[in-house]
Amino acid sequence: MSLESVRAFFSQQAADISVIETEASSATVTLAAETHGVDPAQIAKTICVRVGDRVMLVVASGTARLDNRKSKDVLGGKPRMLDAEEVVAATSHPVGGVCPFGLPTPLPVYCDVSLKRFDVVVPAAGAINAAVRISPDRMAQLVDAEWVDICQ
Repeated sequence: MSLESVRAFFSQQAADISVIETEASSATVTLAAETHGVDPAQIAKTICVRVGDRVMLVVASGTARLDNRKSKDVLGGKPRMLDAEEVVAATSHPVGGVCPFGLPTPLPVYCDVSLKRFDVVVPAAGAINAAVRISPDRMAQLVDAEWVDICQ
């Protein structure tokens, strides 16, 4: 179960961070911002993309959009979003709950600099009604992410 893999990840890697489960869905940036009482930009959305034969995760501010030119330059090709079935196969997380935590196998993770303006961001936690509150730098450190500038 995806939510359980995220709980196990935090239990082992950062026991001070609790997974927040809510009654309301937080499957979109707008819903997540409303549910967690933050600005939509403070939601750390995770996008599962493919560049050539490589699958990777990009974590960015909820209001940021991938910039095709920057992404191509940094990632080595044009990123293409995976469909829902491919996302679950790669991450074990459903669309709306995708995060860089508790993955079945490691994937490259890129955190966009759009997150750095916040002290705390709110990424999903493996389910459409689960999230965590975490500093962007700590999130990147926990998942061995590379900081990049690939969004508009």
